[in-house]
Amino acid sequence: MNAKQLAKLGFTKGEAMDLARQACVAGAGTGLKKSALRRILRELRGDPSRFKNDPIFGALAIYMAANEAPAGRFIPRTEAAKYHRWGDNLDSGSVEQMERACLLPVAAAGALLPDAHMGYGLPIGGVLAVSDAVIPYAVGVDIACRMKLTVLDMPVAALADRREALIRALENETSFGVGAVFKNRRRHDVLDSDWSVSPVTRDLKDKAWSQLGTSGSGNHFVEYGQLEIQSDALSIAPGNYLALLSHSGSRGTGARVCEYYSKLAMRLRPDLPKELRHLAWLDLKSPEGREYWLAMQLMGRYAAANHELIHSRIARALGVEVIMDIENHHNFAWKETHGSKEVIVHRKGATPAHKGVLGVIPGSMATPGYVVSGLGNELSINSASHGAGRLMSRKKAKQQFNWSDALPLLKKKQVELLSAGLDEVPMAYKDIGEVMAAQQDLVEILASFHPRIVKMAPAGEPPED
Repeated sequence: MNAKQLAKLGFTKGEAMDLARQACVAGAGTGLKKSALRRILRELRGDPSRFKNDPIFGALAIYMAANEAPAGRFIPRTEAAKYHRWGDNLDSGSVEQMERACLLPVAAAGALLPDAHMGYGLPIGGVLAVSDAVIPYAVGVDIACRMKLTVLDMPVAALADRREALIRALENETSFGVGAVFKNRRRHDVLDSDWSVSPVTRDLKDKAWSQLGTSGSGNHFVEYGQLEIQSDALSIAPGNYLALLSHSGSRGTGARVCEYYSKLAMRLRPDLPKELRHLAWLDLKSPEGREYWLAMQLMGRYAAANHELIHSRIARALGVEVIMDIENHHNFAWKETHGSKEVIVHRKGATPAHKGVLGVIPGSMATPGYVVSGLGNELSINSASHGAGRLMSRKKAKQQFNWSDALPLLKKKQVELLSAGLDEVPMAYKDIGEVMAAQQDLVEILASFHPRIVKMAPAGEPPED
């Protein structure tokens, strides 16, 4: 069997794959057919102890038992891990997904936030703490997707007085769409990181470099707006400011990391029932788990680099300084201590809201976003919503609305839309005011951001979120 076939059976590159290949050669020499070899390797992967004394497969079984996480028979918890929820009228699909996640044997606690809607495995707006494991799909496809807000040293009047310069800087200094790249590539120190931590990041480093500083598709955006600071808790005084807000993540490379390790986790957990397959986990002590963890961390740094370049280059193009910078991310897993126990906290479409931690929670292209300070509520595992949350699917939004429905609202809200898909119209999102009201015990509002000039991927682009 070749490396690709062995990888599909759950054997990682290195000693595990080498021993598996040697066993296959020896087995073939005794007359075993490929179908029999596949069956034996699949059974060995699930329970190595059965094969420890086998003359052909014993060495592989001993190694796997000592170093790999076998896929045992799935046994759900007799009592689901506890979770708390915020917001009224949450859709039944997201609630069901959260309840299923809390049945995982590795689950420790959960939270469902007021922006919740259905995702893959874990709902968007779902938080899940687990023990000694990481769940690629509970992190999400767009690893380390984040919000970044910078306040520019320009008067709010520049939104009208320097409109053309603002638009030119935005359109020149980032690019939207699934395949968006820069011919003149951007440079950042993240490229000096170790990209060999996983086969995906190693093979896609060049692609990641070509997309460095781009913004992707779906609900990703870059926009100028008016920031109204109501609190003296920020680094600049209360008042009105011109600000730049962006939302995007780790682009195509992050999506491939998710795809690769999610499929690997599913192969290693073939015993999971169909409804839990997207919650297949990797043991953090296993080579696969450690490898994914390092790849996820790298994608976090890469996503941050994308935003840093977008903001710094737009500011430079405008010839202005940045006087305040706030950033937070979601679609990630963190090692944290809760209840005196270290757990891995997955926030899929959820914002960290530890006591005093700053973050940005956006609305839609026609509704305010908010700068917030976390209140450190342990019931939510120190988390808050990452936005307003979708009210309906993209497909339904396209069926139900036309631009003639959205453009009058945008005009009323003084929003100039440069480009976007119909599935991102404001009516496709929940009421951000209701979402914020539902989580007053999770975050304190310090400032509000009102979009004025908005750019997203053009219509027809498939979503990356």
